[in-house]
Amino acid sequence: MASALLSALKYSDSLTVVGISICTAVVCEAISWLLIYRTASYKSLKSSIDKASKKLETMKSTDSTSASSNLLKKSSKTKKMDRVETSLKESSRDLSMFKFKSGAVVALVLFMVFGLLNSLFEGKAVAKIPFVPIRLVQKMSHRGLPGDDMTDCSMAFLYLLCSISIRTNLQKFLGFSPPRGAAGAGLFPMPDPKSS
Repeated sequence: MASALLSALKYSDSLTVVGISICTAVVCEAISWLLIYRTASYKSLKSSIDKASKKLETMKSTDSTSASSNLLKKSSKTKKMDRVETSLKESSRDLSMFKFKSGAVVALVLFMVFGLLNSLFEGKAVAKIPFVPIRLVQKMSHRGLPGDDMTDCSMAFLYLLCSISIRTNLQKFLGFSPPRGAAGAGLFPMPDPKSS
């Protein structure tokens, strides 16, 4: 009984940070739903991006299968593909601008929660990393902590890791992830090969 209580106290700070991160992710997604995802204009933009990306994929797949087509057909297909790509880019840009207003509110909430957590856990290690991280990660994971034990993890690093992973997975679970064909849909968007 006493060992279970001690182990629960041992992990209480890290569990508190993870719990607050989960609650913050839920609140941020609720704000995004209120301001963005439930509106008709978002739904129409998302459907137009989905349609355009599917159309572009089918055009590219039929273009690669019909190698025996003549040059005139190819130039007209290229023009059609360029028009679809342009409309896809415009819709993606409009979607990004539409999401901007929610992003400001979510950033404010995250800033307030981070300030609260920072005041609660200032100079206190909330977790132990099972290995010594590389130098760049050490500067982030040991930020604001006294001592030279580089396996100590600060609240900021744990909160950052939790909020990135929890919010991304929560968006996928709720179906709020960006449309597949949207520009900048992922954490590391693919560059456009035509622009380079």
